[in-house]
Amino acid sequence: MSIASFFKLVEIQTKVASVIPLSLGTIYAVYHFHHFNLKNFIFMLVSLLTFDMATTAINNYIDYKKAIKKEGYGYELHNAIVRDNLSEFSVLLAIFILVGIALISGIFLFLNTNVVILLLGAISFFVGICYSFGPIPISRMPLGEIFSGLFMGFVIPFISIYIHVFNQEILTLILRGHVLTFHIDIVEVFYIFLVSLPAVIGIANIMFANNICDMEEDIQNARYTLPIYIGKDLSLKLFAFSYAFLYLDIILLVVLKVESILSLIVLITALPVRKNIQTFLKRQDKKDTFILAVKNFILINFIRVITLIVASIINL
Repeated sequence: MSIASFFKLVEIQTKVASVIPLSLGTIYAVYHFHHFNLKNFIFMLVSLLTFDMATTAINNYIDYKKAIKKEGYGYELHNAIVRDNLSEFSVLLAIFILVGIALISGIFLFLNTNVVILLLGAISFFVGICYSFGPIPISRMPLGEIFSGLFMGFVIPFISIYIHVFNQEILTLILRGHVLTFHIDIVEVFYIFLVSLPAVIGIANIMFANNICDMEEDIQNARYTLPIYIGKDLSLKLFAFSYAFLYLDIILLVVLKVESILSLIVLITALPVRKNIQTFLKRQDKKDTFILAVKNFILINFIRVITLIVASIINL
């Protein structure tokens, strides 16, 4: 398998959906808690990227194995296994290597923190595998947007924060004899959820846009996603309306003084985002307009990361 084929198999261009939540959580840990652990950050980065690549490869492999309609809809072009005539052995080997690296990095991360990371990591691994694999993968159900949004948009930032402040009792599990003690700082976890919400919505909308574009193909291949259940008209309205909650959340974060007033700079993205939404509402195409959901996610959350970095530097 060539490097180009491998990158196509894991859809390397989509890994920004993992890097941005990781960056958001890391910068928030520096801004809000004034802590940064380089070793834990590296373990987290390696584990996250390799597992994200593995789940994408699994998803492409399952699509290849379960495809009913194998011509048209760009199937011959957007599936690397078909386009590059990859052997099943090479694809499975790549998947096992990626999962192995992710597991080893995750174990080192757990050894450097505590059992909370072990549990959150195990749950994330389980959901990630079930997303693409099993009798009824999550990606083939109307729950895909919820799981992808919450786990990539919230759980990743939460873990990215926690690995730097695991000893500050934001979330702890302690086993003494037969007694398991659970402690959670509800306020801090709620703040982290609010900080993560723009990423949650952005990532969910990437999958939502993808599923809206693929409705005809998904029906042919027995993938019953959310747009198929609620219809295209309602899906498009929900897609557009969800961005309003994103901007309201940013305003709320500033009002609550969780984030600096600099975060309001993100509101200027409303104009290009609105333009992208209107373009997508007119035409839903995997080749030309799906990318607008990705652009919206990157634009909004990249500027959020930058404003948090600046706020951390000047300590607003």
